[in-house]
Amino acid sequence: MYEFYDYNLLEERDILCIDQKSFFASVSCIQKGLDPMKEKLAVVADTKRQGSVVLAATGPLKAIGIKTGSRLFEIPHRNDIYIINPSMRKYLEVSVAISKIALRYVAPEDLHQYSIDEFFMDVTNSYHRFSSTIQSFCKKLQYEILEETGIHCSIGIGSNMLLSKVAMDIEAKHTNSFIAEWRYQDVPHKLWPISPLSKFWGISKKTEAKMNKRGIFTIGDLAHYPYQYLKRDFGTVGVDLHLHANGIDQSRIRDKYSVVNPSICKSQILMRDYRYEEAKVVMQELIEDVASRVRARNKLAKTIHFSFGYSDHGGVHKQYTLEDPTNLEGTIFKVVESLADKLCDSTMLYRTVSISLTQFIDERNTQLNLFIDEYERKRNEKLAKTIDALHQKFGKGIVSKAISYTDAGTKHGRLGLMAGHKM
Repeated sequence: MYEFYDYNLLEERDILCIDQKSFFASVSCIQKGLDPMKEKLAVVADTKRQGSVVLAATGPLKAIGIKTGSRLFEIPHRNDIYIINPSMRKYLEVSVAISKIALRYVAPEDLHQYSIDEFFMDVTNSYHRFSSTIQSFCKKLQYEILEETGIHCSIGIGSNMLLSKVAMDIEAKHTNSFIAEWRYQDVPHKLWPISPLSKFWGISKKTEAKMNKRGIFTIGDLAHYPYQYLKRDFGTVGVDLHLHANGIDQSRIRDKYSVVNPSICKSQILMRDYRYEEAKVVMQELIEDVASRVRARNKLAKTIHFSFGYSDHGGVHKQYTLEDPTNLEGTIFKVVESLADKLCDSTMLYRTVSISLTQFIDERNTQLNLFIDEYERKRNEKLAKTIDALHQKFGKGIVSKAISYTDAGTKHGRLGLMAGHKM
């Protein structure tokens, strides 16, 4: 461990990663007056469609083989199994309530909401005001969340965000206390034995296969692999993986990304893990929304920034500057899709999608390009503005693409429901 990095030079913080156990299923159980630790309950996207996806399942249901991603027709017809539609409004209410409990102990800038059922807290400068040890503080937090919301949670404690997350995923979820603590000194005997590599935060099956070909099968193998070869073969990703394999993550919750240029953006945290092709459907819907907003301002956008976030950690982020500014979703999506198909790992599951448009110019300032079919562009622009007018007059659900009616689509959920599901 010490041949590459001197841990004495690294900052030792107290970071918590808090995960609400079987969150959606637990909230739905509590709504029905059931105990989520004892009852078998599945939250299904649409109980009227046999092919509908299971969005969440309680522990006892998982124990008989039904888990997130299973299909409704796979669930046995038994009187002790409850099958219900999601209630997104209630999930958000409980998530906000849990965040408010956390904010009793840290400033807003020391809390990072990673997803609806998981968040990070930096309690370095605050936990000692409420408890004598970090462990007792975590027990206090668990108790308050359980008492006030009925939700059980697992907590990973770490010297940084990475170690807290891995401590929660690998150990805390499987202990009686649902608390685990990983520090720099724990790296050799806790972090390095992790195998297969894809169990580790941020390593996909595709990357694992490439690593295996190089004789890397455990996180310890990765930590001791020559740094220069990882950089050569994997670029900046290889550099990050080498640091992470040695337990090093210098990101701070308080670090903020500030956007200098004004932008029109939209992002979505997905309610379940999406396959890549499904995530592209949501991306197409988000692009439709932001392009409409650009047209409403009579602008054209020159720069596109998009991201697909993995359900574990990390993801793909890309910025692209157009030669010819546009406000047409078809043009924007073609650019995003062509880049994403090259960059995204189709074997990974995705939980966040975002799109941002910036560097605007007035529509009237557009320049004629001999390599673009101007007639086709004008026709598409006229069609887009006609649809905009219909949306303005009758509501955004009046005209929709077929993809929005698939299981992956969330547009109609965001209109009459929330996150694609009943409120």
